[in-house]
Amino acid sequence: MSELSETAYERVEDARIVLETLGMDAERSNERSALVLLALLRLAPSESWAEAANPMLGTRAIMNFIRDEYGKDYAPNTRETVRRFTLHQFVEVQLVVQNPDEPQRPVNSPKWNYQVTAEALEVLRAYGTDYWQLAVDRYLAELPGLKARYAAAREMDRIPLTLPDGSTFTLTPGGQNVLLKAMVEDFCPRFTPGGQVFYIGDAGDKWALFEREALAALNVKVNEHGKMPDLVIYIPDRNWLVLLEAASSHGPVDSKRQAELADLFAESTAGLVYVSCFPDRAEFRKYVDKVAWESEVWCADHPTHMIHYNGERFLGPYA
Repeated sequence: MSELSETAYERVEDARIVLETLGMDAERSNERSALVLLALLRLAPSESWAEAANPMLGTRAIMNFIRDEYGKDYAPNTRETVRRFTLHQFVEVQLVVQNPDEPQRPVNSPKWNYQVTAEALEVLRAYGTDYWQLAVDRYLAELPGLKARYAAAREMDRIPLTLPDGSTFTLTPGGQNVLLKAMVEDFCPRFTPGGQVFYIGDAGDKWALFEREALAALNVKVNEHGKMPDLVIYIPDRNWLVLLEAASSHGPVDSKRQAELADLFAESTAGLVYVSCFPDRAEFRKYVDKVAWESEVWCADHPTHMIHYNGERFLGPYA
């Protein structure tokens, strides 16, 4: 990987000082994080901090800017490091927001983006001026209120959900939760009438709804380190547990996943039914040869139909 030019090095060092001044630890104020901040600001080595901007950028665009303007060509597999160890922390401290144009964007969307907040941008443009320290002090003093405001905005963006019993629930925006809402509101009334929701795995909260005692009554003792399906429905009059996976983010119930679920629910006194759920048939086509036999497929864009990966029976458990 090439060394930074003298001008680029000085700009990166400035960015590191900025991040340290804003309270970032060593990992979030290292060279990589400094370069990510500069990319988010579209700030080339020759430009002044007063010229900083805050466009919405995806991870690929961020890394391309770093390569083109600073000569650092990170490997494609570094993208996950940038997301997990820099951008995620920038979001946590409200330096950056995710998907301001569409807060409910699915987590696997190629349009996922990040943007420096307007409040942070105002401060960062002051770097190198007499106003810098005053701007930082004011920003940090107001930050708890800013965090509360953005948290309230995220709360407003939560996805409302009506459970089969008529009670209401909300899911965090984004990720697989748009599909999960369709699974509860469109799949359940049609294919599991009278069913009870025993578990919902919110993309932002693994145990969002968890009826531990009800599952224990069926001899299901859940290991909290085990990977639960995204949705578990119990049909009392048939004594079935329907295990549904939102295949938009983690793939369908393939033979490996089916074996994992069978092991997780091995002691269940209820029969097990496996269902892979897709947002549409286009997404399903990507996995058509991966879905396990003796399981079902449902596509949210055609909610009245199911695809049966078996020849012996329709929806139902196998011995």
